[in-house]
Amino acid sequence: MNTPIKTLLASAVLLSLLGGCMSTGATQASAPQSQPQDEAGMTRTQKGATIGAIAGVVAGLLSGDDATERRQHAMIGAGVGGLAGGAIGRYQDNQEKALRASMAGTGVEVVRQGDNITLDMPEAITFGFDSANLRQGSYSVLDRVASTLKEYDQTVIEVAGHTDSVGSADYNQRLSEQRAQTVGNYVSARGVDSRRMMITGAGARHPVASNGTDAGRAENRRVEITIVPLRS
Repeated sequence: MNTPIKTLLASAVLLSLLGGCMSTGATQASAPQSQPQDEAGMTRTQKGATIGAIAGVVAGLLSGDDATERRQHAMIGAGVGGLAGGAIGRYQDNQEKALRASMAGTGVEVVRQGDNITLDMPEAITFGFDSANLRQGSYSVLDRVASTLKEYDQTVIEVAGHTDSVGSADYNQRLSEQRAQTVGNYVSARGVDSRRMMITGAGARHPVASNGTDAGRAENRRVEITIVPLRS
């Protein structure tokens, strides 16, 4: 076999091996083997990544980094100690575990992205259609949420309301803010320090499903509570 052909074959083998390594590395990074899989064969990490990539904004802070930092500085200034280094991950690991246990069977989804934890609370759990008044059945769920938030108090909390696309943008914005404020007021009344909370509404700007179907619109009508660790 002449030298040019040998060189081409060697290059092809090398590229194949590199491609396999990159594929394996990406798979291992996105789906640790130790995580359980759901009925569709997806791990929690894969499902969270899919929600983030396809749906858009679940587990994303709407208030912005500046608002979050200001709230963190205010809390630390008020004497609440911040977390540093590996303590942040361990703290949120423990809080995530506690939230998954307390939210089991409620219909509230717990989504972890990095050091942030988001509780995705569908309208069916929290509000009636076109209303900012809490459903009777939501009280016990929010009581559990408040209990965990009180225990893990080295965090700031964003409460964000969302709507479907039916109605005017102004109306949906007001409704999303009212719903977020209602949830914030409830957990505050259950002992969660209101100074930790950021209340915001997004109207219909951040859907997690298609607004072209009844089922999709129902998914978009929701409140998200995102929990961010205090950093020293």
